[in-house]
Amino acid sequence: MSNLPVILNFLIVLGLVVSAILAVHFEKLLSAVIALSVTGLFTAAAFLLMHAPDVAISEAAVGAALTPIIFIVALHKIRGGDDK
Repeated sequence: MSNLPVILNFLIVLGLVVSAILAVHFEKLLSAVIALSVTGLFTAAAFLLMHAPDVAISEAAVGAALTPIIFIVALHKIRGGDDK
C-alpha cells in the first residue's frame, strides 16, 4: 500500500495549522488576511482529499478568494490605503 495519501494529508493539516497560527500571530492586518487566505486554500485541499470536490470548490471560492478580497477592500476604505 502507498503511504502517499497519509503523507499528503499530514502535510495539508500541518500547513493548515501553521497558516492559522500565523494569521493570529501577525501584527499587520494585511499579512493576517493573506495568512487567512492560505488557511482557506489548505482547507479546500483537505476537502479534496476527503473526496468532496463540491465543498472544496465552495471553500476555495469563499475562504480563499471572496473573504480576503472583502477584508482587503474594508482595510483600504478604513485606513485610506496605508497599512500601518
